[in-house]
Amino acid sequence: MSGNKEALLSKKNVKLLKEPFNDNNPITVQVLGVCSALAITVQLKPAIVMAISVMAVLAVANVVISLMRNLIPSRIRIIVQLVVVASLVILVDQVLKAFVYDVSKELSVFVGLIITNCIIMGRLEAFAMAQTPWKSFLDGLGNAAGYGNILIIVAFCRELFGSGTIYGYPIVEKIGLYNLGYENNGMMLLPPMALIIVGIGIWIQRSRNKSLIEPK
Repeated sequence: MSGNKEALLSKKNVKLLKEPFNDNNPITVQVLGVCSALAITVQLKPAIVMAISVMAVLAVANVVISLMRNLIPSRIRIIVQLVVVASLVILVDQVLKAFVYDVSKELSVFVGLIITNCIIMGRLEAFAMAQTPWKSFLDGLGNAAGYGNILIIVAFCRELFGSGTIYGYPIVEKIGLYNLGYENNGMMLLPPMALIIVGIGIWIQRSRNKSLIEPK
């Protein structure tokens, strides 16, 4: 029993969860999935919902593809991967419409575009097609969480400085900064500012770890 626990929670397996937050982040290191970081990070709520949606799709898709990896003909593997992801995205979309319809409308077509997210297709092809279901699950969970982490940071900055709110709560107004002459920065609500914030994140990441920019 203890041996099984050690295998499930081995250092290599835990690394699959941790690495996407640091030196292998899908957005700041691999520079994948940047489009959604520009499009749905004006407010924190849709960014969180998108992060959870991607996490559910990627974790489950990785497991499904891993279970099927020896049965999928190599010539149609991309088609099979797309069918699996599309099915999961449709399911997630219906759940969002049922429970958070307002956010579902706000996310609009971007939920459907999860199907073509480079992070998801990349993990299915590079990892799930060659690894066991448990490792694939951890890899999917870790990469989606690393992706979602950046979305949430970008959305936090844009909503706070652009609208003066956090998750719709008027933070700036409550602490009285408007009375001191503070004004919201409308530029933070424009898509280019999301790209600038992501760029700052990339710069910070690579400044902290020189191995990301220096050849090994």
